[in-house]
Amino acid sequence: MWKKIWTLVVKELLAVLQDKKSRTILILPPLTQLLIFSYAATLDVKNVTLGVFNQDNGKFSYELIQRFAGSPTFSKILYLQKEEEIAPFIDEQKGSGVLHFDAQFSRDLFSGKPAEVQMIFDGRKSNTTQIILGYANQIVQQFDQDIATIWNLPHGSTELIFRHWFNPNLIYSWFTVPGLVATLAMMISLLVTAMTVARERELGTFDQLLVSPLQPFEILLGKTIPGILIGMAQATLMVVAAVFFFQVPFTGSLWLLYGSLFFFILSIVGVGLFLSSIAKTQQQALLYVFVFIAPAVILSGFATPVENMPVWLQKVTVINPLKHFLVVCRGVFLKSMPCRMVLDHTYPLICIAAVNLIAAGWFFRRKME
Repeated sequence: MWKKIWTLVVKELLAVLQDKKSRTILILPPLTQLLIFSYAATLDVKNVTLGVFNQDNGKFSYELIQRFAGSPTFSKILYLQKEEEIAPFIDEQKGSGVLHFDAQFSRDLFSGKPAEVQMIFDGRKSNTTQIILGYANQIVQQFDQDIATIWNLPHGSTELIFRHWFNPNLIYSWFTVPGLVATLAMMISLLVTAMTVARERELGTFDQLLVSPLQPFEILLGKTIPGILIGMAQATLMVVAAVFFFQVPFTGSLWLLYGSLFFFILSIVGVGLFLSSIAKTQQQALLYVFVFIAPAVILSGFATPVENMPVWLQKVTVINPLKHFLVVCRGVFLKSMPCRMVLDHTYPLICIAAVNLIAAGWFFRRKME
């Protein structure tokens, strides 16, 4: 009995190893994902960009700013010249927070009065915000202890006051649910589209398409539209659930969200058609989908901020459609993202969709020849 089982095991292993595509799937994607995930999938918060609006310009405010600049967590300090620059700095995600000193900060410390320094955070990144707040508290507490010892001032003179924009109570579902709307819409659209041509080949109906009066462009369009419709319908269902079931506030424009969503789904459908055109069976198509989805989600900023990743990996995320739509989805939900900013993140989606659909069409025509 065991000999028969062993013979079957050897036969299955040979069937996998003798197929060139199967060998590639077994070796190359796991090594690539190991390399990417080891850098991208981290809960450490580093490379944080911090804005500073200093109305004090005194000795103590300068000392505290230098402590933030010397911390390994905060890699870049950007100085704001006026209060009106704070909102665009947070809105456009130029940094994770703003450190604000009022005009009386150093004077209050010298006179022994409690001095307040304010930190304004981007509440859309609830996990990151809480970690940064912990680091900031440690820096302020150490600063307070040092100046109390050196200048003979009372302990507890420096107090950190913090505010979280767009998510004041750091409700975790407000951060995850809009991200899930984008991620699940991508997964459904990709699965539906990736299976379409592979299913035709596996069932033997692909040859019937070749002899039909349909042109290759018409066949490609007929395979594209169902994926778009299903993806849009799935996203609509999840938006409704996010607003009415999870109670996530929807503060922006529904039209802007759906305009960006259309091009996002279009870019994903292009990926699905490309994968389907190179897969011979539905099983191969599913494997290709898995190979694409895992890095796409990790590199999108869904769970870990993109700015925490190495610079070379941040450049790779530019071609990830999920990364761009996540910004739009969370922005429209939580902060009423204006049209200009939505267009800034939709334009890359249009470019990615065009490239993906052209590549998918080229491969599709090659398979039909």
